[in-house]
Amino acid sequence: MAWQSAKNSTTYSSGNKVRRFRIWKRLAILTMVCCLIVICGLVSLLLYLRSQALPAFSSGRVSQIVDIGGNVIDTLQTSTGGKRQPVKLGDVSPDLIHATLSIEDRSFYKHIGFDFRGMARATLVNLQRMDKVQGASTLTQQLARNLFLSHERTWSRKMKEAAYTVQLEMNYTKDEILEMYLNQIYYGHGAYGIEAASRFFFGKHAKELTLAESAMLAGIPKGPKYYSPHNDMKNAKDRQKTILQAMVDCGYITREQADEAYGQILSFQPLQQKSNTVTAPYFRDYVKNVAVDTLGIEERLLEQGGLTIYTTLDLHAQQAAEEAVAKYLPQNSELQAALVSVDPRSGYIKAMVGGKDYKQNQFNRALATTRQPGSSFKPIMYLAALQSGEMTSVTHFKSEPTIFHYDNNRKTYQPSNHGGKYYGEIDMRQAIAASDNIYAVNTMMKIGPDKVIDMARSMGIESPLQPLPSLALGTFPVSPLEMASAFGVISNQGVRVAATAILKIVDADGKVLYEAPQPRQERVIDPAYTYVLTNLMESVFEAGGTGNRVSSLMKRPVAGKTGTTDTDAWLVGFTPELSTAVWLGYDKDKTIAAAEAHQAAPIFAEFTERALENVPPKIFPIPEGVVTVYIDPETGKLATAACPGKRMESFVEGTEPTEYCAAHQGTEPEEIKPTETEVHRSWWKDLKRWWNG
Repeated sequence: MAWQSAKNSTTYSSGNKVRRFRIWKRLAILTMVCCLIVICGLVSLLLYLRSQALPAFSSGRVSQIVDIGGNVIDTLQTSTGGKRQPVKLGDVSPDLIHATLSIEDRSFYKHIGFDFRGMARATLVNLQRMDKVQGASTLTQQLARNLFLSHERTWSRKMKEAAYTVQLEMNYTKDEILEMYLNQIYYGHGAYGIEAASRFFFGKHAKELTLAESAMLAGIPKGPKYYSPHNDMKNAKDRQKTILQAMVDCGYITREQADEAYGQILSFQPLQQKSNTVTAPYFRDYVKNVAVDTLGIEERLLEQGGLTIYTTLDLHAQQAAEEAVAKYLPQNSELQAALVSVDPRSGYIKAMVGGKDYKQNQFNRALATTRQPGSSFKPIMYLAALQSGEMTSVTHFKSEPTIFHYDNNRKTYQPSNHGGKYYGEIDMRQAIAASDNIYAVNTMMKIGPDKVIDMARSMGIESPLQPLPSLALGTFPVSPLEMASAFGVISNQGVRVAATAILKIVDADGKVLYEAPQPRQERVIDPAYTYVLTNLMESVFEAGGTGNRVSSLMKRPVAGKTGTTDTDAWLVGFTPELSTAVWLGYDKDKTIAAAEAHQAAPIFAEFTERALENVPPKIFPIPEGVVTVYIDPETGKLATAACPGKRMESFVEGTEPTEYCAAHQGTEPEEIKPTETEVHRSWWKDLKRWWNG
C-alpha cells in the first residue's frame, strides 16, 4: 500500500510539472506573438509616419485687443515686424548652442526624440514633491509643438506632438532639428529665433555672441516674461548663473570661465517703442500681464496665436482720460499722472492712464502701490466710524493743535492742518469738506484703527496697512486702482465688485479659451451708511470744500475726496456710473508744488464730464433706512425755527438726534420736516447748474 501511494504521488507530481510546462509554454508563445504584433504595429506606424508629409509650418497670426464695443484697441505685433531672421547652425555662436543644449536637452544627440531616462527622472522628482516641478520635453518635442500645434492641453494634442516628434527625427538630421529650433524659439519682446534675439538684445549677429551673452539668451525661452533682462535683471542673472553651472556640469566650460562670464557687465540695446501712437498702451500692457500671469495664456500664443481679447475698456472714456491728463499736465515738466476709472456696478475698468508719456516711460502708475493717498483715504475711515455706531455726521471734535497719545501712552502723534489753519468745533461734514486732519485723527482714536483696516480690506484694498494714528491721514501707500475700486463700493451702495479687465479670449479658430464669470457682487456694508457718507462727500465740491474750484465744471451729482501729501496729489470721486482715481506726483519723490497739486481736481472733472457726456445726469438713490432732518450745526441737535444756520442732514435711521437745540432763543422747539424736494438736497442746485451749463 505504501508503494502504491508513493507511485501515485510521483505520477501526480509529474503531471503538475507537465501542466506547468504547458502553461509556461503557452504564455511564452502568447508573449512572443504579442511582442511580434507590437513590433509589427510599431514598424507599420513608423512606415506610415515616414510616408506622411509634415504639416505646413505655422507662421503665426496677429492677436488683437478690443474694447467693450468691439473696437480694436491694438494689435500685438512682434518687435521685428513679425519677420524671423533665420540663420544656419554654423552662423550661431558655439557658446549659445552649448548653453541651449546644457539647459534644455543634454541628451539631444543621443536620444531618438524622447528622453525616456529624463522622463523617469522627472516623474520621480514630481512624485516626491507632489507637484510638477520638472519636465522632460526634448528639443524635438518643443519644436514639434511650436511648429505644428496649438497650445491647448489635451491628450489628442499630446498624441499629435509625439507623432510629429517621430516624423521630425526620421526626416531631419540632429543638426537640422537644432537649427530649426534655434530659428523658431521665442525669446520675448516679439523676437523669434536666435538671430532676431541677438540683434534685439545686443545689437549683433548670433555668431558674435560671447559666452556671457549666450548664457543670458539661452535662459530666456523658459519664461520670456520673467527672465528677460529688460523685465527683471535679477531673475535674468540668476538664470544665467544656472545655465553657466549646467555648462560646467556638461564639460563645455571650466569653473573659471563660468565665474568670469557671470561677472561681466553686459551692454543691452534699449527697448524700441512703436513709432505710431497707441491707444491705451498702459491698459494694453495690463491686459497682457493679466492674460499671462493670472489666466495662464502662454506669451508666445498671445503674441502670434491670432487671439482676440475682449476687454472692458471704453474707448470714448479712454480718450477722455488721455485728453484730460494732457490738458492739465505741463508738458515741459517731469510731473507724472495716473487715472483709472471703474464702473462700480460691474467692476469693469473703463479707462486707464498710467503716465504722461508711454514712449518715455512704460511704468504703470495706476497700479503702483508706492504712493500715499493722503486725505483721500479718509472716507474709508469715516465709513467705518458711521458703521460702528459711535459717530454720526454731527459728532463734534475741536479742530486745534493736538498731541495724541497711543500705545498705552508710550508714544505720541502730533498732526497739523494744511497751512496751519484750524476751525474750532466742527462736525463730520465740515471736516470732510475742509479735509481737517485733527478731526480725522480724533475719529481714528475713537473707533480704533483695526476697524478702519477691516473696512479697507472689505472694500478691496490689499496693500499693507498698519494700525497707527497716522493711518487716518493716508500715510500707507495704496494704488489708484485700489482707491477707485474702494470708492466704487460707496457709489454702489455698499456692494463690492472686483475690478475686471478681460471679458473673453478667443483663439483664431473661434474657440473660447477664457470667459470671465458673471461679476460677483458682495455686500460689505449697509446701503444706508454709504448714502450718508456720499451725502457728506458731495460737500467737497460745494462752497468751502477742497474741490469747490471745479464745481462749475461738474454738471451732475458727484462725490469725492481730495488728498495731498508733500509728494502726492489725489482726487478720488464717483458718480453712480463711474468711480475714478486721479494721482499726480513725481517718480523720484520730489516735492509737489501747490499749483501742481491743484491739477488733480480739474483732470477728474474734465474726464468725468467728457466720459459721461452722453449719459443723463443721475442723483444718488436714497435707500431705505435713511432719515433726513434739519439740525443746528453748532450743537448737532435738531434745529428749531430760531436756529439761524440750520442745515438738512441725513442719518441712518435710529442714529438721528432726538433733542432740540436750546442755544437759540425766540420760539419753542418745533419739529421742522424737510420737503421731498429738500430731501434730495443737491437736486435743485444741480439742476440749475446743468441748465446754466
